[in-house]
Amino acid sequence: MKSVVKQSAGVERVEDADKEKKKKRRSNRRSKHNSAAASVLVNETPVEAPEDLKTGIERKSSKADMSYDPPKQKGLEKRIPNEERLAKAFNSMPIMHFNEGAQLGDGRSGQDQRLVTDDGVFSKSCPDPIALESSSGTCTPSLFRSQQNNASTQSKLFAPHWPIEAVTDALEKGEAFKVLFRVNAYNQLEAYCKIDGVPTDILINGIAAQNRAVEGDTVVIKVNAFPLWTKTKGSTGTGLSNHSAHREDNLPPEVNESVASSNKEKSKMRADCENDEDTREVAGSAAYNYVTGHQPSTSDSSCESSSVRQNEGADAVARLAAMVSSSPTKRPTGIVLAIVEKSSRRDAIVGFLNVKQWFSYKKDAKNKNCLSFSDLEYIHLTPTDPKVPKMVVLARNLPECIKKRFESGDATAETELVAARIDGWSEESPFPQACVLHTFGKAGELGPHISAIMHENSIICADFRPESLSCLPQIPWELPQEEFLRRKDLRNLCVFTIDPSAATDLDDALSVERLPAGTFRVGVHIADVSYFVLPDTALDVEAQVRSTCVYMSRGKLSMLPPLLSENLGSLNPGVDRLAFSIFWELKGSGDVVDRWVGRTIIRSRCKLSYKHAQDIIDGQDFHPPEGFPKLHGHFELLDVIKSVKCLHEISKTLKKRRFEGGALQLDGFKVDFLFDEYGVPYDSVINEQRDSNFLVEEFMLLANTTAAEVISRAFPGSALLRRHPEPNMRKLRELEAFCQIHDLELDTSSSGQFHQSLEKLREKLKNDSMLFDILILYALKPMQLATYFCSGELKDNVDDWGHYALAVPLYTHFTSPLRRYPDVIVHRTIAAVIDAEEFYLKHIIRSVKAEHLDEVSQGCFTGICFDKDAAESQQGREALSTAALKHRIPCAEVLAGVAAHCNDRKLAARQVKDACDKLYTWFLLKKKEILLSEARVLGLGPKFMSIYVHKLAIERRIYYEDIEGVTVEWLESTSTLVLGLSTHRRIKGISKALESVAWIVNPYDLNAESDKKTMCGCGVRSMGDGEAAPQDLVPNTKTAIDPGTFPLTVSLLSTIPVALNAVGGDDGPLDIRARLYMSSYLG
Repeated sequence: MKSVVKQSAGVERVEDADKEKKKKRRSNRRSKHNSAAASVLVNETPVEAPEDLKTGIERKSSKADMSYDPPKQKGLEKRIPNEERLAKAFNSMPIMHFNEGAQLGDGRSGQDQRLVTDDGVFSKSCPDPIALESSSGTCTPSLFRSQQNNASTQSKLFAPHWPIEAVTDALEKGEAFKVLFRVNAYNQLEAYCKIDGVPTDILINGIAAQNRAVEGDTVVIKVNAFPLWTKTKGSTGTGLSNHSAHREDNLPPEVNESVASSNKEKSKMRADCENDEDTREVAGSAAYNYVTGHQPSTSDSSCESSSVRQNEGADAVARLAAMVSSSPTKRPTGIVLAIVEKSSRRDAIVGFLNVKQWFSYKKDAKNKNCLSFSDLEYIHLTPTDPKVPKMVVLARNLPECIKKRFESGDATAETELVAARIDGWSEESPFPQACVLHTFGKAGELGPHISAIMHENSIICADFRPESLSCLPQIPWELPQEEFLRRKDLRNLCVFTIDPSAATDLDDALSVERLPAGTFRVGVHIADVSYFVLPDTALDVEAQVRSTCVYMSRGKLSMLPPLLSENLGSLNPGVDRLAFSIFWELKGSGDVVDRWVGRTIIRSRCKLSYKHAQDIIDGQDFHPPEGFPKLHGHFELLDVIKSVKCLHEISKTLKKRRFEGGALQLDGFKVDFLFDEYGVPYDSVINEQRDSNFLVEEFMLLANTTAAEVISRAFPGSALLRRHPEPNMRKLRELEAFCQIHDLELDTSSSGQFHQSLEKLREKLKNDSMLFDILILYALKPMQLATYFCSGELKDNVDDWGHYALAVPLYTHFTSPLRRYPDVIVHRTIAAVIDAEEFYLKHIIRSVKAEHLDEVSQGCFTGICFDKDAAESQQGREALSTAALKHRIPCAEVLAGVAAHCNDRKLAARQVKDACDKLYTWFLLKKKEILLSEARVLGLGPKFMSIYVHKLAIERRIYYEDIEGVTVEWLESTSTLVLGLSTHRRIKGISKALESVAWIVNPYDLNAESDKKTMCGCGVRSMGDGEAAPQDLVPNTKTAIDPGTFPLTVSLLSTIPVALNAVGGDDGPLDIRARLYMSSYLG
């Protein structure tokens, strides 16, 4: 109790001191590019680790304490100067010039030692401090020269990273937690870490507390003592804090596991980008271990002590969760102790060099005519990603092409997008040191930005290696005769594909038959890619590294060579193809009576597009069949039409049953872009899924669920599955509060109730579709990402295997092996189960009498009823072991690594798609100059508002604090904002110009301006002389956007007029700026 009192008193004294400084720091809180300039509060600042931990000596504390013990007040006072220096460093970034004669340490030019070595063991400590030191022979920036003159050594800005012994001990005792480090894109000083089992993310506030961690790093953190926790930042019902630009970024979840429709954006790729980086092995064959069948649980001599350690960690999480739950108004804070795994983003930085600043420095230097580099000059680099800190680059290490432009005085070099990597970050430097690798080209042009997006996400754009291509057979190629002996021949079945019209990689097909008993036999047929991609071959390694196809609105980067993905493996019509097929016998009610899983040979009869299938569903007459795809074989058009209609009716039944069983589907519309012949976007359209999309989706979901059942039952310790955790509870509560405020009834007690509530709200809001879209947008935010995992990883937590959105206990990916590497792994596992079943049945048939053959289960491992006794028998274990070795099924440890890599690549592919969509939107707005639109207010407060622009499906913020000529009145009790105009002049240099918050037009000019340009509506463009406007783009005066007037009163969900325009490009990162669209004579 005494220590708690001391802690509280210390915090109070510090907070009192902070109050005197708030005004001075006030103007620096908002800018996302200068967010790191904000002052760091002392009570958010970590103190160096205890001395015994710095030296690697294990802590002697016998009691596990999850909280960080704050230092005495004296220690806090000692740290204040460093915090102020950090804040000043991020406020003002002069060119760094280093003392002549200094050298770079060991001469490795910033090569750092990673905390984790290749064999998974920690190295001794943090990365080597490169540069920025003074007395040790390394260099010191002029930024700190005055402090250097007062001391023989430069004081440290960051606490040392804890050594491995201390980190391991703290993790085992539950005093520290290993987590993923995520940075707030709106405020770089705020980062968040999620501890599994704790309902609220841990806030890592301030650059000192973040201790040189970078977005995506895996770090070890310590949670601060309760008195150092912050208040939960309030919002007006949306989960958006308006008091400190706080927002926890949450990537869109994979809620709908749709494997068709918009998720299958298959179109021919015409990629110009290249990747010089060599393909890296993820799990090389030399270290590949395989499953030997059913694996008994292993025992270890250290199991007992390990169990005790695990219990201590679990108890710590439980205590922390209880503290968070009992204090809903408090947010836990913490500090970074060590970086255990560095993010790949460190090697894929994209940004701009501050050329003008360097020229200005040279101009002020003694030798004004000299633009050459000295050995110890640094240039600043500003990343395009607001989550990544600004950094310094050693000028002498710049690529020659850039150095020559600098030396010739070419200021346009500042417009070049450059690729860089972080080489290190010492304790004495406020900035990480980076190395520029190459340039992409001039910013503001489409090609360089596409290449930069690929680089940022480590996407392989290079052609497939010759070694990989050599693994494929030569064409023309025909099915080997032995395949007809080991597969079921389905070439006389009416099989067809349904895909986007431009698709070239067709990996799934459908069939349906009406049986005499009144049931239906539905078949899903998936391309047998594993026949061509054999384990441990060069093709397998490269496919594993790529892991997934990367889709953009205009093209894709394939996971597999086109010879395989568009020819040999693609289920093209009229040719024989190898497949894995799953058949279900279904009643009219949707009940599955029986199923069959096996290898097949199929021949697709036609390639339908989603539009063809939709036309059939809608009853369009195709007689004569012009416009209908060519049919192959003896089936007629009527056969295909009957099959599509039958499948549609069955899919509706399956979908209804699925949602009655608790499934959740969050359908948001998507924006598609239209491109001219040069690949430049000129328009955008709204894309919504239709019945033909859902038809394919239902059967793919059923196939994936069936595959998960088959592989997890046969190989319970080495099945590659996919799980979707329950939503973030805190964000779910915020969603409920939002609905309650606006009289919208929402039940989130289960995924099923969630879905039913949303369907009722859809009907209630049928006249306000924008509000329902906003509701869906916020319903997505609590959702967590679905991820691949190895069943052996969670063998003791089977309840965590489930898929929340689909409401199924088992799920995997099986239906897209041409586009996803996990599907290839699943295919191999299914092949092993099929072979094991055949091995077992052959043995049983030989050992039983003829009169008992009818009692032998033909689908003991793949059928609807799994024969557990058969699998656990000696013959069953031998059969499974033999089949696993034959197909080289990875062991749990290796498979877990494959799953982690696939998760990383899938997320990267999604980020590429999102970044490209943002890029295309930016180019559209750049062409239009100004786009006027209506927007809905999502979040509101005294400093900024958050808006949703439905036409572009984007969120933006409008900041109005400290704006010249604008008065802000915030009514807390009613959550209402009133913005007005004032002639009062603010202090120069503190306030921002009025045009930064509003685009103001004179009422007299409105009519004339509307005659000159078409300025409203997404997709509307200026027409040239003699060019006719498309019918749907002709401006409608009844729906023209009218400007607002001052004073403007705004409340939550208000509709306001906004002006959008593209900013950045040749002078900084791309962004879309939103401003109020206002009319005033004073403007």
